[in-house]
Amino acid sequence: MHQNTHQSLTTDCRFCSLVSKANGEDPIGTAGASDYWLIMEIPQPWPEEIYYENPTIKALISLFQEVEEQGINIRPMLIAPDSEYSHPGFTRVLYYYRPAKLFFQFEKQEFVVPEQKATVLVTAILKQLMQQPNDLSQFHEYEQQTSHIRELMVCTHAQVDLACGRFGNPIYRRLRKEYAPLSQGKLRVWQTNHFGGHQFAPTLADFPQGCFWGHLEPEVLNLLVNRDDSVFGLRQFYRGWAGLSKFEQIAEREIWMQLGWTWLHYLKVGQLLAIEEVAQGEEDDADWAEVRIDFTVPGSNESGAYEARVEVCGQVMVALNSAKEMELKAVKQYHVSRLVKI
Repeated sequence: MHQNTHQSLTTDCRFCSLVSKANGEDPIGTAGASDYWLIMEIPQPWPEEIYYENPTIKALISLFQEVEEQGINIRPMLIAPDSEYSHPGFTRVLYYYRPAKLFFQFEKQEFVVPEQKATVLVTAILKQLMQQPNDLSQFHEYEQQTSHIRELMVCTHAQVDLACGRFGNPIYRRLRKEYAPLSQGKLRVWQTNHFGGHQFAPTLADFPQGCFWGHLEPEVLNLLVNRDDSVFGLRQFYRGWAGLSKFEQIAEREIWMQLGWTWLHYLKVGQLLAIEEVAQGEEDDADWAEVRIDFTVPGSNESGAYEARVEVCGQVMVALNSAKEMELKAVKQYHVSRLVKI
């Protein structure tokens, strides 16, 4: 018995998310910030380099690069077809976009198109983003009216990192079997490929809100789905909101903790006021930053702003992946040293 316990512990230590959790890494500030999300149904299994190995996606890579070269911030994601939600011979495409400068959740267009038209549709969406001639009207018959549906997407992409398979799958199954059926069609739960941060497995994206979560435990799923108790119960699992950059995300969590659930519905926009001078490309590693988050309360004339100073408060050692020979790296941890409403 003792030997087996010891064996399972050494095996478990191979998982980067357990190292991250054991060393107290705070996931805040690690949500992928983006204005656009393009999410496509692609059947599993997903190899590690799925974007380069799957013929459907491979055909779109150069177009994605073209979009990014124009300074348009777009993130691709894949979801696995679901026996209940999906239709054989058809491909689902979810397109989330930032609707305005100040916003609280992404707008969505959803299409379920014949498989052979999926690449044509994605091409048209990307061209529309670059303001190039395209014709989305040919896809109107395939558009789905699903803006009322909340989508929870759990990374289970074990081929990229074992932790996502080991810890993502049980969370996915629980949400899919217990919570989705009770939602009367208002909640769908999907398996996704890797969207960054496997050391936070199980990690989850919550759309249309655009909130990201990590280190999830089964006992917090109720609060995450139903939002029926104190927001403090989710503080340590929050990776941030995709509508803000790293230091803005760190400040935003503190505002949320003060105001509670209503804050999630405020329209908001972030701004970096000042940051420690560092080498170009190293901004995310700065020791301090000052940010401002402007907000408007929907349906009222109330608006305002918060200013915050975010400072480094230590560092923890984390494993970058779940390899046998784990490479450990020091990662800075931050806290909000000043937060004022102005």
